[in-house]
Amino acid sequence: MDAAIAPSPMPPLKSEICLLARRPLLLTRTEKAEKFSVGASRSERATCKHASASMPLFSWALCPQVAYVSTKRLLWRASVSKYSTCAQAAESDETAGSSNEDQEGPDPEDFDSGWLPAFPHALTAAMANFMFGYHIGIVNGPLTSIARDLSFEGNTIMEGLVVSIFLVGAFFGSISGGILADKIGRKRTFQVDMLPLIFGSALSASTDSVHGMILGRFLVGIGLGVNAGLVPLYISEVAPTKYRGALGSMCQIGTCIGIITALVLGIPSESDPHWWRVMFWIAIIPGFLLILGMQFAVESPRWLSKVGRWEEACSTISKLWGGSQVQRALQDLKKANDSDDASMEASWLELLSERYYKAPAIGGILFALQQFAGINGVLYFSSLTFRDAGITNSMVASAAMGVANLFGSLSALYLMDRQGRRILLMGSYLGMAMSMAIVVFALEGHLDESVSHALSTIGTLIYVYTFALGAGPVTALIIPELSSTRIRAKTVAVSLCVHWVCNFVIGLFFLELVKQFGLPAIYISFGIVSLLSVVFVNIFIIETKGRSLEEMELLMNPNFATKE
Repeated sequence: MDAAIAPSPMPPLKSEICLLARRPLLLTRTEKAEKFSVGASRSERATCKHASASMPLFSWALCPQVAYVSTKRLLWRASVSKYSTCAQAAESDETAGSSNEDQEGPDPEDFDSGWLPAFPHALTAAMANFMFGYHIGIVNGPLTSIARDLSFEGNTIMEGLVVSIFLVGAFFGSISGGILADKIGRKRTFQVDMLPLIFGSALSASTDSVHGMILGRFLVGIGLGVNAGLVPLYISEVAPTKYRGALGSMCQIGTCIGIITALVLGIPSESDPHWWRVMFWIAIIPGFLLILGMQFAVESPRWLSKVGRWEEACSTISKLWGGSQVQRALQDLKKANDSDDASMEASWLELLSERYYKAPAIGGILFALQQFAGINGVLYFSSLTFRDAGITNSMVASAAMGVANLFGSLSALYLMDRQGRRILLMGSYLGMAMSMAIVVFALEGHLDESVSHALSTIGTLIYVYTFALGAGPVTALIIPELSSTRIRAKTVAVSLCVHWVCNFVIGLFFLELVKQFGLPAIYISFGIVSLLSVVFVNIFIIETKGRSLEEMELLMNPNFATKE
């Protein structure tokens, strides 16, 4: 029997060709040889085709080189062979499109449209950050009406709990968001995450007790915690490398627009004591819209490759980045997956390993510096600063802060992919330190009262603008950029947990520290932390502008080269 099925003598072939040919397909021997000789040299393909004519179909299973073939590499080759049609078709479409443009359309350099395919998907994700900003601002104006309506007016502890309980929910949401994003994908996590936001908003709108309001805000906090990490994670993974910074800055823009929307919609609350319920009901609408929008959005190609769904990854890459990028992107993803063991889910303890600790450590420190640089404290005292300057209308003061925040975010959108993340971060923190110096000088400089108030107002607006220019959007974007695919979701989750803890601590002790040391001393400490942030960024942050996420894995992962 062995002699009867022994293969005809043939030169050695690439081991991948031999093993792949074992798959039982309804092909002729010649077709089989042609199909599974993808990637071989011309002479090897000719030998493989010639050999097939003189040997039975089942004798392909007896290739003597199979024993030492790497199974993981062969499966990858199978995937690439299977999906090469997708890549070739995409490249053909793009080539044809380019030819048509050259013949009939304007010069392609006149308008750079490479960001357009990914823009609708990034915009849909940024809607989650709109909800984040809306829920931050939703209780600031009508808090007095809420307290009176739910019978806890004058109880400062309850008022503080209603405002800040979402931070506790956000902490747990960040952890669960990292797990869900790895388990079910980025797209489905967005949709699942809308459930606590919708139910929490509905509960807050319909409750007749402070306990119902607290529970509703806690549920909303869970949703916000998931969103805070998921939005920059998703956008960084679907955006083309060239436009990742600009599209990533939409996170901050979405937050700004959400805050301004809550401010505008809150105007009737000054005359209608029950208007706050309408505002919570309105918060449900973007939740349903995002569920619907994500049904048409793409899944992250990085996550698809991580779970082995290469055909969908190929199609998504072609749709988002163009057909000419498919083959190179698939090769980069495969290389990163091989180095990172992406098929195996990372545990939380692996974030402490020598291989992975850098990204979560940098992320946690960046968020801690962001919070201790004083953004929440400055925002808290901004109303007092504007009142001293003669602006007694709180809506006008809040609108001024919102406009400064929005202009800073728009500036970041323009500069992120032109100047780079490091320059924006360092420039942002330098601007924040300078603005704190202006405010302290206004408070302690023995100036004319009108001059002092004007300088305080200018310093506060500069602080908010420079924060939105870098410390806000860059921090959220650069953390997923520095992380490998296998640990990216968990790295973002851990970093955000640090953010929520620091936010909570500052809110808890800020007023007491102001009472003990005075506002100028606290503002000086904010300026010092901002300067320390400049030093930290200059030493530890790698520039990510113009580099793919897979290139960043090469730079951040010391074991990458040894795995190849």
